[in-house]
Amino acid sequence: MLNIQSSHLQSGFCDGVGRRDFLRVGGLAMGGLALPELLRAESASGKAKPGHRAVIMVFLPGGPPHQDMFDMKPDAPSEIRGEFKPIGTNVAGLQICEHLPRLARMMDKCTVIRSIADSEGRHDAFQCLTGRPSRQQPPGGWPSLGAVVSRVQGIVDPAMPAFVGLSPKMGHMPWAANGEPGFLGVSHAPFQPNRGGGREDMTLRDITLDRLHDRAGLLKSFDQLRRDLDASGLMAGIDTFNEQALGVLTSPKLLHALDLSREDRRVVERYGRGENRNRDDGGPRLTDHFLAARRLVEAGARVVTLGFSRWDYHSNNFGQLREDLPLLDSALAALITDLHERGMDKDVAVVVWGEFGRTPIINDKGGRDHWPRVSCALMAGGGMRHGQVIGATDKHGGEPTERPVAFGEVFATLYRHLGIDVHKVMLNDFSGRPQHLVEGGRQALPELI
Repeated sequence: MLNIQSSHLQSGFCDGVGRRDFLRVGGLAMGGLALPELLRAESASGKAKPGHRAVIMVFLPGGPPHQDMFDMKPDAPSEIRGEFKPIGTNVAGLQICEHLPRLARMMDKCTVIRSIADSEGRHDAFQCLTGRPSRQQPPGGWPSLGAVVSRVQGIVDPAMPAFVGLSPKMGHMPWAANGEPGFLGVSHAPFQPNRGGGREDMTLRDITLDRLHDRAGLLKSFDQLRRDLDASGLMAGIDTFNEQALGVLTSPKLLHALDLSREDRRVVERYGRGENRNRDDGGPRLTDHFLAARRLVEAGARVVTLGFSRWDYHSNNFGQLREDLPLLDSALAALITDLHERGMDKDVAVVVWGEFGRTPIINDKGGRDHWPRVSCALMAGGGMRHGQVIGATDKHGGEPTERPVAFGEVFATLYRHLGIDVHKVMLNDFSGRPQHLVEGGRQALPELI
């Protein structure tokens, strides 16, 4: 953590600041929050112009049941169609679940993808965060969307990380991933305010700006320490980290973006009231995270990820959905409305999805089991062509029958929105081999662009 006060220390320097806590102040956070969780390095491309483009990714841990949300089958037998009824939307011919009434009134601002068909079937966020399967990874591993954007486009503001992950720790940690940097290195990992010490660690206490700069100068003399850290993988980002740490620590911008008490109460209430504890081994049902994501991109973040609730309904599928769907409906509808009212809908793209779908047949516990053959996604914003459905499944919702979509196609679409050409930009892995940003020459979805 950023423990600014440090007077009772061993091995201290002449000003009474010990090496361990000094490093916390300077931004290395040895023994506290790791630097990748504090700030992002500025890439060689420099700062962006105001009005930057951004992505908000909502991950639904566990695999949401597509047949009970956006791909309902009212004419199927009862053991397949389930308990919920479809309702009409403001897009002719498009129906969604009765427990998503707010979204139903704004589906002209959204696109439903009903035929994502290349899930690995793994119970983690990896494919949603990277757009790739986990097999045959290059040295260092595949980087997530946020890490790539941090590397290619850099920061918008010295006081704001390019990549922010709002998912907290969960019982099943593979769901809690906000996106790893992979072969891009720790300088492009997400800042994670909901891990460790949190926002309090970003507030300066009893220290002047001049003194902080003096300490930053002193840190440059720690040549031996930097050599010691080389093996840990932190060396590549240390100098840039310290430079940006000064910006983060001495500016209230990031802290203010996370402080929802500064938001209009009517806007806060529109997002609904969630639950500030993890649902079983999944994520919290915090509708506030949707609002925080909007505030973060408005303040300069390029990519914000969050995990909402737990959707692994092997039993009591419909009872749990009756709790989760209204919260998702209010939070997501409020976010989309917010972006449009603020004129951010063309700059900010939203994608909502999980790692796979659920079985067509309801099991004997009233639940649906894992089904990687097909799943769904909802997209909004980004100046894309919305008010449509991409793809279709068979009468039981078990197999794609029209326009199978790959995760990589969605990623190519998001990169295109951000202004990154996946056909021209390549990044080197740990072995120095150049790697494409998406798998197998995937193209952006032509239906959206």
